[in-house]
Amino acid sequence: MQVMKNKKNLIFLLTFVLSSCTFLHRCDNIGCEYLDVKYISDPLGEENAPDNDPLIRYDAFDCVTFVETVLADGNLAKLNKIRYKDSKIDFLNRNHFIEYDWVKNNSEIIENVNKLFGKTKIRNFTINKKEWFKKVHNIDTDFPEVSSQIEYIPYSDLNKIKTDKTLLVLFVMDNPKIHDKLGTDLAVSHMGFLLTNGILRHASLDGGKVVDINFFDYVNARKKSKTNLGIALYKIK
Repeated sequence: MQVMKNKKNLIFLLTFVLSSCTFLHRCDNIGCEYLDVKYISDPLGEENAPDNDPLIRYDAFDCVTFVETVLADGNLAKLNKIRYKDSKIDFLNRNHFIEYDWVKNNSEIIENVNKLFGKTKIRNFTINKKEWFKKVHNIDTDFPEVSSQIEYIPYSDLNKIKTDKTLLVLFVMDNPKIHDKLGTDLAVSHMGFLLTNGILRHASLDGGKVVDINFFDYVNARKKSKTNLGIALYKIK
């Protein structure tokens, strides 16, 4: 009887170890706790008008809020620091533009490492917040136009990326139709994490949830469009 009991315990232990190994393999690196969480566009806000969505949630993400929540370790104070300039919670003060506000205001936690992984180019852009706020949100503001640039690695120069640390990856584009639709230029269309095993972990609109996908499979699909230029890589400090 004792032998049978010990055998059952051994089987249970082996099953637990194997399942744990499988989970750890799938859960490689950053943000694994949110795998399969559903995709919803713009799920976070300021809890009052003009965006009544909650300040934080864990049951839904878009590509930006997934990255922000992961970088904040799910902590609200850290998340507010990432999402808002000087942590001031206000719709107008949010880092709406990844290529400009977000990258600049989060320089304490990310660092450009493009030159470590390939030849780079510069994408110049002009952000017209005043026109964007009016056209998209019907809000009058006095923001001036700002011109800036983002360094990126063109898809044509992108070789196999080997990294021993997870990187933040931004997908750079140049689509004139965006300006007509939104009233401003945009240089970044998507963001996620490039894991050490060559997997892109991101909140996917097409997938409808947070998913893992082979990074170069994703890149090969994107570069078929002439409006998709390349990627910008950042080390997470």
